Amino acid sequence: MRSRLTMAAVLALIPASALATNGYFSHGYGTVNKGMAGAGSALSQDSIAAATNPAGMAFIGDRMDGGIEVFSPKRQYSVDGNPTQNDMFPLTPGTYESSRDAFAIPHFGFNRSLSENTAFGVSVFANGGMNTDYPGGNGGPFYGGRTSVNLEQLFIAPTWSWEFSDNQAIGISPVIAYQRFEAEGLQGFAAFSSDGSAVSNRGTDDAWGYGYQIGWQGEITDSLRGGVSWRNILKMDEFDKYRGLFAEQGDFDIPQMFNAGVAWSGIEDHWFLLDIQHIRYSEIDSVGNPLLPNLMTAPLGSDQGAGFGWDDMTIFKLGWQWQQTRNHAWRAGVSYGENPVSSEDVLLNILAPGIQEWHFTGGFTHNISNQLALSGMAFFSPKKEVSGPNPLATNQTVTLEMYQLGASASVGWSF
Repeated sequence: MRSRLTMAAVLALIPASALATNGYFSHGYGTVNKGMAGAGSALSQDSIAAATNPAGMAFIGDRMDGGIEVFSPKRQYSVDGNPTQNDMFPLTPGTYESSRDAFAIPHFGFNRSLSENTAFGVSVFANGGMNTDYPGGNGGPFYGGRTSVNLEQLFIAPTWSWEFSDNQAIGISPVIAYQRFEAEGLQGFAAFSSDGSAVSNRGTDDAWGYGYQIGWQGEITDSLRGGVSWRNILKMDEFDKYRGLFAEQGDFDIPQMFNAGVAWSGIEDHWFLLDIQHIRYSEIDSVGNPLLPNLMTAPLGSDQGAGFGWDDMTIFKLGWQWQQTRNHAWRAGVSYGENPVSSEDVLLNILAPGIQEWHFTGGFTHNISNQLALSGMAFFSPKKEVSGPNPLATNQTVTLEMYQLGASASVGWSF
């Protein structure tokens, strides 16, 4: 069974790579949800709903959904200031672009009623975020030649939902997580590591993990709905091949997440949604530990080893849906969350510039028949820059820069 699950995860991830939006989490899951900037804790409309709020699966009926997103992040970093003789870890001045800028990310969902007020479904979704590939000219970013990292994550969420009273439901999803990682060109950090042989160029390593997500969704008034959900820390196997890179001997757990929202339908044929999402990156040492002073007080890979220094994120999401006709709906959304990377931690985040803040989205659904619907979505995340000193060189400044484009399409089948 484990080998079959591994093969299924690998096959699902073959087209999927980077998805660095709110840190390394997607701004939403599924074409419908993404079209409203990820707002949907209080209003679920397809079988990917468990990714946001498992309770929403109680209201979507018997259906199946599948789709794919084409995602393009444009990333680069710049170094200003020449190295000096006494610098501990200087970088070569110039501007360098990551060559990885086009990816395809699938999603899939299924839901079926078990009784008049219970349902069972499965939502499958993916994200990533630390995916960069810099050329090896001038020694590469860290004097290890071509430098790249690749983190991919897949989530499988079987979900049981129960409408315990009229328009009031709870849901629970045992979440199965799979992730894999690879790094090249980081040999320069071996001298800072507890295990210099397990920092870079070790090939792909993978890990399984588990956790759960619970939620409530229901009607507050005739025109107002509410929803909340919480996912605990997903405990993952360690990346043994990179135990000298990530804190706690290769540990890379997935942080806990909170979602809460309301949806108002006080204007005929319109929905207005407001969601708040909170992601606790700081609780995961390999992600939240700062570069300094940790790099000087504990080796990479140790319990207090340096990480990417990411702060927690709180994201505000506004969504709108207009049912123009019986068979056609339009959507739009905007979200904002302060980026998790501070100016003090730009050096290591050359590898993982998860710095985006704003997302602007639009989408639609067209019912081809009573059973079949086609949905589409596009989004734009404008350019964001973060600048700060290279803490291991005297007079150098590092600037991270990224903007993103993406579009997705999906098919929904009600039965």
